[in-house]
Amino acid sequence: MDDLIISFAPTGMVPTKEMTPYVPVSVSEIVEDVHRACEIGITTVHLHARNEENGKPTYKVEVYGDIIGRIRAFAPELIICVSLSGRGFKEFEQRSEPLGLEGMLKPDMGSLTLSSMNFSTAVSVNTPDMVQRLAGEMKRRGILPELEVFDLGMVNYAKYLTAKDLLKPPYYFNLFFGNVSGAQAELLTAGTIISSLPAQSYWSFGGIGNAQLAMNTVSVALGGGVRVGLEDNIWYDTARTRLAGNSDLLERVHRLAQEQGRRVMPPAMLRKKLNLEAGNGKYGMASSV
Repeated sequence: MDDLIISFAPTGMVPTKEMTPYVPVSVSEIVEDVHRACEIGITTVHLHARNEENGKPTYKVEVYGDIIGRIRAFAPELIICVSLSGRGFKEFEQRSEPLGLEGMLKPDMGSLTLSSMNFSTAVSVNTPDMVQRLAGEMKRRGILPELEVFDLGMVNYAKYLTAKDLLKPPYYFNLFFGNVSGAQAELLTAGTIISSLPAQSYWSFGGIGNAQLAMNTVSVALGGGVRVGLEDNIWYDTARTRLAGNSDLLERVHRLAQEQGRRVMPPAMLRKKLNLEAGNGKYGMASSV
């Protein structure tokens, strides 16, 4: 099997300090959790920024730049993805703002959720126009979309964007299971989605809430990657008796990988597979692509 891609999602938009004291919210907390994650072993990090004053999500380029700059100081090869989520921000100018970072602060990837959907208590609005504008902006700036899929139709939309010359291989997909209005954490569903991915696709399974451990475990066994972190699940156990820290979740994935004889893929290897710049001062998509 290929080495294991670990996509680390430490913060998200939903978890608060009231829900769990372990979620990193401030810039320093997020950076410290990423630093510890790098020591444990990860391939990519999926960043959400928070307002330092109230802990709420922010799209501000200054906050993202501060986080990225501090991470690059100790992890210059780590693949960094910035969130362009539509869960809280509705305007293109807001959602695309983190893509404006350049030089040492330029993100390698930006998240692209491929359709609108409902969560249990909120909606993520991703109109066709918005998805296409974000894809076009990333293409223009040489930033690779991190394709977020919550059901089979979103895979088809990725193929549609390819036909419109807004995406091209190689692709990176995070496939999510367990959301109330999306694909459920079932082997048949997961297999159908994997079999529908376009050629030259790299993929990781993520699970919402209790589905995280199950889907991480399945993906390690199948040869895929994993998406893991407090963004998707704040509990260590499915009985929800113990809150998890990000390190707890990462260390468990490492144990699963060790049992299956899989090494964690270093960022440099995935950079080559995805035609990204080599890091160490050069970021985003390789100029020859």
